[in-house]
Amino acid sequence: MKLARRRRTTTVGGARPTHLGLVMDGNRRWARAAGYVDPRVGHRFGAEHVAEFLSWCAARDLEHLTIYVLSADNIRKRPGAELDHLFELLATTIPQILTNPDAEWSLHVSGDRSLLPAATDDALADAERRTADRPRHCTLAIGYDGRRDIVDSIRSALLSTPADEIDADAITAGLGGGPVKEIDLVIRTSGEIRLSGFLPWQSAYAELYVTPKLWPAFTEQDLDRALAHFESVRARG
Repeated sequence: MKLARRRRTTTVGGARPTHLGLVMDGNRRWARAAGYVDPRVGHRFGAEHVAEFLSWCAARDLEHLTIYVLSADNIRKRPGAELDHLFELLATTIPQILTNPDAEWSLHVSGDRSLLPAATDDALADAERRTADRPRHCTLAIGYDGRRDIVDSIRSALLSTPADEIDADAITAGLGGGPVKEIDLVIRTSGEIRLSGFLPWQSAYAELYVTPKLWPAFTEQDLDRALAHFESVRARG
């Protein structure tokens, strides 16, 4: 799968998010609307669509991205066959996209990896190693629980820092994901106006852009609309 490497010129002085968050929702609804009985078809299209999204972000010189792939709650509640298919996509399609020689992204995984099958975790870990020196950073939130992310960071800080010296910066530094933690813009597809536990600490001051487009139908123009919204809001101060 070859990724586009073009660059797009942005408006001089226009605000761009340093760290973009994506809640990609609507795969199953897209599959039903397209006439597919099996919801796994939607997940496959959604996973493959990540390749295009990464190329669009690189073309706009975005360097930090976090994608909400699968929550811990999803893993506990989804039907077994559907979940097995998701794990297979995470072990095959997603690593293939990120390790493509034309890709520019270092992979990071944030979440409870003990919830993943060994083969899936191994494939993601191998992709992390193979992409470690790349200039852009893509974090996949898999088996993710926002509250646990914060609790784990506080526990980690307590191991090395006296409790009365722990501050917000110390907690932020201990969170999972790539090197830049704070998110500037969260895009949510499918029209649901909620974060669903997506990086609550990191998104505290983020702008939220909700589109009714289902994730597999999300286009490059939709990304530009989200970025224009962010630019407009930040311009107003």
